[in-house]
Amino acid sequence: MQKNLFKLTLMGVMLLMSNFIFSQVTERERPKEWNQLTEGARFMDRFLPMKGKVLSSDTWGAGCVRPRYVDNGIEDGIWSYWGGNIRKGEDGKYHLFVCGWLECSPKGHMEWPNSYVFNAVSDNLTGPFKPVNIIGKGHNPEIFRAKDGRYVVYVIGGRYVSDDLNGKWKYGKFDFNARDRRIIEGLSNLSFAQREDSSYVMVCRGGGIWISQDGLSEYNQLTDQRVYPDVDGRFEDPVIWRDHIQYHMIVNDWLGRIAFYLRSKDGVNWVVDPGEAYMPGIAIHEDGHAEDWFKYERLKVYQDQYGRAIQANFAVIDTLKHEDKPFDHHSSKNISIPLNPGLLLTILDKKPITAGTKTIRVRVQAEEGFHPQTDMDINSLRFGASEEVNYGRGSKVLKTENDGNDLIVTFEGKGNGITENEFAPKLIGKYKNGKMLYGYARLPYIDYIEPILSARAPVFSASGKGLICDIEVQNFGQVSSQKASITIGYKKNGKTIKVASGIVPPLKPYEKMTLQLSGKGVFEQGKEYEQVATIYSGKKNISTFYQKKKVVE
Repeated sequence: MQKNLFKLTLMGVMLLMSNFIFSQVTERERPKEWNQLTEGARFMDRFLPMKGKVLSSDTWGAGCVRPRYVDNGIEDGIWSYWGGNIRKGEDGKYHLFVCGWLECSPKGHMEWPNSYVFNAVSDNLTGPFKPVNIIGKGHNPEIFRAKDGRYVVYVIGGRYVSDDLNGKWKYGKFDFNARDRRIIEGLSNLSFAQREDSSYVMVCRGGGIWISQDGLSEYNQLTDQRVYPDVDGRFEDPVIWRDHIQYHMIVNDWLGRIAFYLRSKDGVNWVVDPGEAYMPGIAIHEDGHAEDWFKYERLKVYQDQYGRAIQANFAVIDTLKHEDKPFDHHSSKNISIPLNPGLLLTILDKKPITAGTKTIRVRVQAEEGFHPQTDMDINSLRFGASEEVNYGRGSKVLKTENDGNDLIVTFEGKGNGITENEFAPKLIGKYKNGKMLYGYARLPYIDYIEPILSARAPVFSASGKGLICDIEVQNFGQVSSQKASITIGYKKNGKTIKVASGIVPPLKPYEKMTLQLSGKGVFEQGKEYEQVATIYSGKKNISTFYQKKKVVE
């Protein structure tokens, strides 16, 4: 009987462990239309072969990650490394701000809450990086430069600030103002992108968008729901950046081990592109050998002078996190994978592109190592809205002409798919060697820097004539706004019942104003209402804020 009880207990433990293991991974069903994507549609298509000089099997890790480039990224037998991004210093060296904990820690990988942040340095962008300084305690670091020129290293729960990458760092806290909005999944795993006026847009783990005037002053939340894809994902690790065309974001579904790619004109309103942004299997050498890491997390990008992402850095681990024990053969590190940055494109036509446009002229700029007049397979090129070219459609080439070292490509307008909502048409094609090429372009007639008006929750009070509604509106855009209108109401039986309305006067960048409006209607005491505040520019809805609240207590 005791033997049977032991067997049952053992089977129960094994079942629990099995359930735990499988709870760390699930297979996500891909949309069927993704099967029709052409090469270059997915962000994942931009990963290039890894670089390194020291290929070794004499190191830690499961067999699937050996041999590997041990001089790529950062690794050693002392620390388990995680997260981190790179900044080039005035000293000409590359500084990777990465976190780590002792590999021999009793909790193994689960020691991560007690991470230290390192300044690791290399002469090469891909590594090897060596730690030269411990900044302090912290996890999931991301470095950026504030408007005043100081360096900021974000960590979960705080940040370090210094005048010098190699100097002393002072710990402090960010200030956050949710502005009556719910904070989605807490304020952790933050990522930051500098806007054109050196202000900052930030995305938190839950997918909320925040803005600070200088990167260190108060961050204000603009969204009341996540901007991520509307799918059943367990999202974390968002990374955001801006190039000379648009804003980019990638967010990881850690459970499904699949990431999604988003784009934006202003960093606030986002569209989701189809296909995987990344997934296991992207760490490949030039000869086709793969470093088959179990998980890729904490993606960060290194950008060139145009803001284009030219390298991805990942935290990787060779097994399930809970299986990484002290003094074992498992660990984690940071790896570097080069990225195809895309071509530099300029649309030469000034008139709006529509379905009736006859031709579209695009300049393809020459760069070091790229000669558009000789390197491209011209007949493979397709140009137009992403929704078209990502699926192999779009406008075809009519003719080309040389302009200095550049190439001007004239596309027929038919099939371009560009609508009034488009802000970054895309080019997809191939080089003559058969490899993929792509690029985005700005539309010359689009305003890329616009006012961003955002309201807080309305506050109602009684007066002799009915209701008084006070509502704060702020311009988080980088340019002044024009006169706008605002309507306040609540949802009832699927309809919006208007309570108050008024005019929002022009506001300078970051200026705010509290409007006092006359209201009508009666709110029941103790009843919860879904309030709606909508701001219009003419008839265009430019901002809507929903909040469920008991108006009268």
